[in-house]
Amino acid sequence: MNIETFRQILTKHWGYTAFRPLQEDIMRSIAEGKDTLALMPTGGGKSLTFQVPAMASEGICLVITPLIALMKDQVNKLNSLEIRSIAIHSGMTPEEINIALENAIYGDYKFLYVSPERISTRIFLGKANRLNLSLIAVDEAHCISQWGYDFRPSYMKIAQLRDHISDKVPFLALTASATPQVIEDIMTRLAFREKNVLRTSFDRKNISYLVRQVEDKSDYLIKTLKKASGSGIVYVRSRKRCREVAELLVSNSISADFYHAGLSDELRDSRQVSWTTGKTRVIVATNAFGMGIDKAEVRFVIHWDIPDSIENYFQESGRAGRDNKPAFAVLLYTPTDKSRLLDSVRKRFPPVEKIKDIYEATCNFLQVPLGSGKDSVFDFNMAEFVSKYRLPVIETYNCLQFLQREGYLEFTEEINNPSRVHFIVSRDDLYKFQVANESFDSFIKLLLRSYTGLFTEFVSVNEDALSKKSAASRDTIYQYLKRLSSMNIIKYIPGKKTALVIFTEERLVRKALLISTENYLKVKERYEQRLERMIAYADSDTHCRSVFLLNYFGEEADRCGICDVCRKRNELDLSKYEFDMIVSDIKDVLAKSNPDPEELVKMISHPEEKVIKVIRWLLDHNEISQDKFRKLNWLSHK
Repeated sequence: MNIETFRQILTKHWGYTAFRPLQEDIMRSIAEGKDTLALMPTGGGKSLTFQVPAMASEGICLVITPLIALMKDQVNKLNSLEIRSIAIHSGMTPEEINIALENAIYGDYKFLYVSPERISTRIFLGKANRLNLSLIAVDEAHCISQWGYDFRPSYMKIAQLRDHISDKVPFLALTASATPQVIEDIMTRLAFREKNVLRTSFDRKNISYLVRQVEDKSDYLIKTLKKASGSGIVYVRSRKRCREVAELLVSNSISADFYHAGLSDELRDSRQVSWTTGKTRVIVATNAFGMGIDKAEVRFVIHWDIPDSIENYFQESGRAGRDNKPAFAVLLYTPTDKSRLLDSVRKRFPPVEKIKDIYEATCNFLQVPLGSGKDSVFDFNMAEFVSKYRLPVIETYNCLQFLQREGYLEFTEEINNPSRVHFIVSRDDLYKFQVANESFDSFIKLLLRSYTGLFTEFVSVNEDALSKKSAASRDTIYQYLKRLSSMNIIKYIPGKKTALVIFTEERLVRKALLISTENYLKVKERYEQRLERMIAYADSDTHCRSVFLLNYFGEEADRCGICDVCRKRNELDLSKYEFDMIVSDIKDVLAKSNPDPEELVKMISHPEEKVIKVIRWLLDHNEISQDKFRKLNWLSHK
């Protein structure tokens, strides 16, 4: 395989004529059979780095991702390009999973998408060695690290696949953000044969990062959006605020709508399309908005609420300016935000005994007997659960998250599974049935005209669409499907929208439920450290915003010159070069002695008025201090 072959595939299937530089490097690494960790910022084209090489290879590419909605979206996109792809996730029945795996083994499929908790199940591992794998792509790879901000125990089991497949199959781990510690962890836990990290700089030179400490966020937002041009995103923390802020903007003649996970799939799709195509100017959203966004000309991303980690902030703000034109990432910040964020530690880490209470209540609610339940998947109605046991929603959610982190269960937030149909009779037997049952003939023909693949796999069907095509009521369509299913002509799984709980271990008695105090405290400590860095970013008015973010991810950088901190410094009427030279000289002097300001000015070989400006700036921004004798000391440890 060579890069020219990859370019031909790229043009044929995706319509692009050239790769981005890092994409080429990643594909060359994979083509050489190397395990590869690729760090690419949001919108960097991660999916193409495994999709194109897989198309150039014999066999099927296994893609592991925890985002079920993204999985479905990518499978639909690939199939629309006539690239046969299939998905396996926890919202499917065992029969569906078995059929999907058999099709992946014997059918002409190029991509098999799997959620991480399915990887270690008996049914998957039992068939893994029969899959003709060309590549294993692990998306959201930071989830494998206990040091990361989104750790998932199911990722720890991915490396077990190496025992069931050829050792020639390379692993490609992908993530948009990872600290140096997480990078090492990913390669270790995926059992890389040798260390191999490919990364592009996270530096977004066209984004101006701003922190605005404002008392009235509503007033600031309205005034800013009336002055700003182009479209953008306003991120908020809650669904309630989502609607409130969108209504505030609309009432002030700003084109806006809101988006969160509680909306129906149809509504979310239509609102995303409306924003992407420019019909809606501003989308007010929770962090549910962002996955699969393909809009380059986003001029601003504004955070109404402060995120709980640099990783989340960097990823969300990075959705601005993908067209490389000037864009803004604004964080609105008040002292109340800081208090709320610090208070979130208490809510996020309920007492260990409370976590055990929620475990037992969950098992009882789902009627899981002691010693059983391993690999079982249950629909989980959170509202009904907290109502029945009179539990606080946020504390319950965080208890479930901690039980997931400890590896006892997996908890997915609401996913929408459409109805699925699979013909379980042969075409000949179906024809005989149609002849003998004329009342079903036109409906069966409608199904076969509307959908392909019904004889080989479960196919998503839409009862409303079938209703419109046939001029029959939705209930009539539903009754036809139910009756055909009861007559063993089809298998029909009605659609539903639900959260899921997957037991990764059998139900244990309370005293056997081990939640390590040491682990609990370490996780809490790491969370607090991430909060501290996020607060430090918001509080600081002396460190270049871009440098602060890049340093967090282990990258050295020069001042950006366009963030709010750099702009303040630019008001000194000094070039970046002059300012940095004078600061460097002052730092050298103060490392050896402690002169007063007048003495310091004489010791620096730059024009006096410029040195005085820099000294004032350093004093104003607490980079240097004066004692009672007016002697200067260097405070910063940059």
